[in-house]
Amino acid sequence: MSGRSPRPAGGSRFLFDSFDAAAARIEANERVAEERWAALDYRLAHIEGSLERLERRIWVMVYGVAAFLLAQGAEAVLSAAMGR
Repeated sequence: MSGRSPRPAGGSRFLFDSFDAAAARIEANERVAEERWAALDYRLAHIEGSLERLERRIWVMVYGVAAFLLAQGAEAVLSAAMGR
């Protein structure tokens, strides 16, 4: 026995292709891999966006601290100049 299902009587044997399970399994695995890459790209894009927002917030905080220190220094200089 060849392992194939019995062919209908009559007609050409080339009308019915045999099912290639290995090729179907490979194609399914390739589709799954493509979907996984697409999901990974989607997640990485969200992570990159979050990191950019975090970086902006950190720079705003750094500039805020620098402005506060400069204001304190200017206040000290002005109060020393006025106190004379």
